[in-house]
Amino acid sequence: MPNADCKAVREVAVVNREGVHARPVMRFVDLASQFQSTITVTNVTKRGEEIDGKSAMQMMLLEATKGSVLRIIACGPDAAEAADSLGTLIESGFGGDLTAEE
Repeated sequence: MPNADCKAVREVAVVNREGVHARPVMRFVDLASQFQSTITVTNVTKRGEEIDGKSAMQMMLLEATKGSVLRIIACGPDAAEAADSLGTLIESGFGGDLTAEE
């Protein structure tokens, strides 16, 4: 359950054909690590548990395929910016060169 410092929640669908595999995970973790806020991610589609969005090992456990909906919860001083940036990254197909839908 998010605490009072959790200022941002965003749900986004995975659009790249390959889903969330090693390269997208590393891009997500690299971006998430730039924020002070804690970042948790849940695969809503699979009703998974919340995992640490700054941990590559945990992010791999999402098993998020194309079309999966991920919930990003950011808690801390830059929560809104973190959730927005991470959501945009997912919506872009993790940078656009990882086989996003044409």
